[in-house]
Amino acid sequence: MNKSQEAHVETRDSNGTVLGEGDNVTLIKDLKVKGTSVTLKRGTMVRGIHLTDDPAEVECRVEKVKGLVLRTEFLKKA
Repeated sequence: MNKSQEAHVETRDSNGTVLGEGDNVTLIKDLKVKGTSVTLKRGTMVRGIHLTDDPAEVECRVEKVKGLVLRTEFLKKA
């Protein structure tokens, strides 16, 4: 893709709502975090997401896990 096509790729949550840098989202299902014993519960609020180059993933920090990458199919904009 060239630069103009990349600029038009939008990151969307599970409901199709456009997500932006720094938005707050909630989890729509329980997720086990690989490499840890932590399970993120449904309804957990994730504050201040960071968009990545992949429109299907966002970076975030949750209480016990830093540098976490979540798939947008499991998120809902708060």
